[in-house]
Amino acid sequence: MISELYRNIVIATDGSENSQRAISQGIEIAKLSGATVHALYVVDSTSFSSIPMDAGWEAMYEILRGEGEKAISEVKERGEASGVEVREVLLEGHPSNEIINFAEKNNADLIVVGTLGKTGLDRFLMGSVAEKIVRGSKVPVLVVRSEK
Repeated sequence: MISELYRNIVIATDGSENSQRAISQGIEIAKLSGATVHALYVVDSTSFSSIPMDAGWEAMYEILRGEGEKAISEVKERGEASGVEVREVLLEGHPSNEIINFAEKNNADLIVVGTLGKTGLDRFLMGSVAEKIVRGSKVPVLVVRSEK
């Protein structure tokens, strides 16, 4: 049964073990609804904004970009194994802002994102990309907690 509810699903991944359940959930929803998945990774370039550009900065950027390419490639492989069309998207900037902007500009019907499930002081001090997406997005958001 194919649903018209979801046609474009954004699965935001950071490549971590904690994002694996979110990837699985997003792919399953896409499979059931016949949706296209946009596997999205954002290189957090805001962390480097105060550092002068030099060889060290370039090396770190390339490492992060490589991790991003690997993360979205994994989503693509898992999606294709389930018969789901997956488009790979690698952006740079502030993760929550880029995810929200991409979803809104590309007519996404759902954003799927994982979370570490931090609470207390950790969450207060660091904030959460997932929480910022939930608060700022006009597109519905599915937040999937890790099993841990």
